[in-house]
Amino acid sequence: MSTAWRIGVDERRCIGTSICAGTAPEHFRLVDGVSTPLTDVVAPSEVILAAADSCPVEAITVRDTTDDRLIAPQE
Repeated sequence: MSTAWRIGVDERRCIGTSICAGTAPEHFRLVDGVSTPLTDVVAPSEVILAAADSCPVEAITVRDTTDDRLIAPQE
């Protein structure tokens, strides 16, 4: 079981809907119309997965810091 996840946002894909910031305001905010993680490495959380899954353009990635395995978005 992973103890930490790395979250990222592809700024080229992000369309600024702010769904992620609304779903997980403790992890994301909009800066100049683009989602930005408040921190890169976080403890595993269902709310982070919900934010990644809610992104309509799949701009958010969640990876396991141990082995860089992609956790979200689901393929």
